[in-house]
Parts: sequence; structure tokens; C-alpha cells
Amino acid sequence: MRHRIAVVGGGPAGLTFACVLHRHGHPVTILERDPAPDARPPGGTLDLHEGMGQLALGKAGLLEEFQTLSRPEGQAMRILDTDGTVLRDWQPRPGDRANPEIDRGQLRDLLLGPLDVQWGRGVTEVVPGTRDGVLVRFADGRQETFDLVIGADGAWSRVRPAISSATPHYTGVTSVETSLDDVDARHPDLARLIGDGSVAVYGVNRAVVAQRNSGGHVKVYAQFRAPLDWHTNLDRHLGLNRRAGLDADVDMDAGLDLADVEAVRSSLLTLFDGWAAPVLDLLRHGAAFVHRPLYVLPVSHTWAHVPGVTLLGDAAHLMPPLGVGANLAMLEGAELAESVAAAPGDPDEAVRAFEEQMWARAGRWAKITAAGLERLVSPDPTEALALFDDVQSS
Repeated sequence: MRHRIAVVGGGPAGLTFACVLHRHGHPVTILERDPAPDARPPGGTLDLHEGMGQLALGKAGLLEEFQTLSRPEGQAMRILDTDGTVLRDWQPRPGDRANPEIDRGQLRDLLLGPLDVQWGRGVTEVVPGTRDGVLVRFADGRQETFDLVIGADGAWSRVRPAISSATPHYTGVTSVETSLDDVDARHPDLARLIGDGSVAVYGVNRAVVAQRNSGGHVKVYAQFRAPLDWHTNLDRHLGLNRRAGLDADVDMDAGLDLADVEAVRSSLLTLFDGWAAPVLDLLRHGAAFVHRPLYVLPVSHTWAHVPGVTLLGDAAHLMPPLGVGANLAMLEGAELAESVAAAPGDPDEAVRAFEEQMWARAGRWAKITAAGLERLVSPDPTEALALFDDVQSS
């Protein structure tokens, strides 16, 4: 008997699940709300770990193709003091493929290979326990039923409410993202500063991180501790005022319009005032700015098992973006697919066993990444440097 299986979400978790299940000869319906693969920017770069993301790609039969696309040199990491002094300059050894980088868009295209995705299928609600199975309602008013629905639809999952009342909460750390294009030709000094991988600068409760992607594209992240509504009153929340150099066009009472590129740039330059000029140039030359408050789910997020529905990745265990989330999500997708494919009949017991395994492992990583974020964006910048040394020595 072929079970009707749907995965909601076309990110790394959902596509890896579908790839592995497809490789075992089981059809799966992929429901993605985006109208097309290129409907929005795919995001930055990911480092895929040998024992996690790369292991998952091996289960999907895609490891060799990944190795061709990935950038081992992207593992390089340089840490600067706020005055520009180089504190650490780590370079991977020749042949080191422990955590090579790959652009999210390249990874998505690799996973999409043999799969048939139903684009523009925004899910609004999942209702388990109906007579015909698990009911899935769509934004266009249609509905379908399946035997098993996998929620791999990210932080604000529409599947999660079917089995859990948990919702993400703000960590107290905000990230504002910008980018540089054709960096080697247009900004050669910054290209040298960033190197082949990443450069990070840590100050008191704030940081600037720049990470090279393929094709001369660089993502830059300004991170700082602030209330969620920090932009509504810069002086009160961030201590920014005109005397500190904030552009006089910014109305302190009205707050900051996050859609105003130059106003955001001005406020960030003031927030990081006094840092080395090349670090500020990463913000000065950035294009549009995207506001990304960092949210997480409770560290030990579990739920009472509900037949016919489960979660993967950020939908199950949203955690700080410290290089683990996508790796966990992909490994979970591969493991769940193998378990479902091996189940002789109803896959419910296989799903239940998978959940227990996922909760234990994700809980450990959630604690590690929560502690890591506390150290990276800390009142004591030496904590970030110590964390880097701890990771490199482990």
C-alpha cells in the first residue's frame, strides 16, 4: 500500500526528506507557498558538516555533486578587534572538507533535481484525525487529505499548531542584513579583509559579520542586543542621538523607517561608531537592509505524538543561526524518510520513534546554540573569541 505523504515547505529539511523518499521509490507531494523557485532571494551560504548535512546528502545520493559545487576554502574564518587588529586568522588545511560552504540557492537546486514541487500551494491549516486522514487546507480555499503530513515550513509553521501550542520568542538579538556584489572588482580592499570565508568583529553587545558567497557576493550582518521595537525610538533603545552623529533627517520621535535604506545605514554607522573604517565600510557600501530579529523555540520543544503529523527543522526546533539548524534539518529529513520507507505498513510507529530521537538530539543543540549566542553578542567581547577557540580545539 502506498501512503499519501505530503511535506509542507521546500527548504533544506523538506527537500531532503522528499529526495531520500524518492530514492526509495516512494512518491511524495511537496507543497511550497512560493510561486516559483526564484520568487525571492534564496539567502546566504551554509556550511554543511560531515556528520550531518553531508551525511544527509549521501543518503540522498547527492554527495558527489555537492562536493563539486561546495567551497572548502569558505571554511576560513578571521576575527578582528573593533580597531581592526587581527585576533585570529584560521585557514582550513588542504583537503579539509569538514564544513565546506555552499550557497543556499545552489543547495536548493541540487535537492530539487528529480522532485516535482507544487509551487504556490500556501498551506493555512492542518487538521489531523479526520475520517479520510489528515486534512490540509490551502490559501486558495481548496483542501486535500493525506496519510502523513510533514511540517518543514520553518519558524512560523502553519503545520505546528496541529500538534503543538509552542510559538517562537525573541532572543533579544536583532540582525540587520545587507550585501555587497562583485566585491573583488568593486571593493578589493574589503575582499581582502573578508578573505575566502568570513570575517567577524565583536564589540560590547554587538557584532559585524561578513561572509563570502559564490560569484563575488558577500552577505553582511550587523547584530546587536535591543528590544524588538528598537527602531521606534533610537535614543531610548540604542542610545543613538544626533549628537552621536545620527543623520538629522531621522526623526527621533517618529523612529526609524526600516524601509529607508539611507536612514538605516546612518543609524547602523552611528551604532558602530568608533570601529575600524574597513569594518564600517562593510555597512557603508551595503545595498538594501533587511531587518531580521532572531527568534527561537523553547530549548526542549516536544509534543504529544499525533498520528499523521510531525515536524522537521525550524518548525520543530528553531534555534540561533550558528551553523547547526540547516544541518540538523537535513539529517532529520533523511532519517525520517529512511524510517518511513522501511516501515512495513502504517509508518506511525516509525514516526513516533523518529520524534523521540529528534527531540533528544535537537534539545542538546538548542542548549549549545542558545549559550553560543549569549557569548557571541555579549557585554564581554572576549567571550566570542573564547567560543571560537573552544570550537577550533574541539
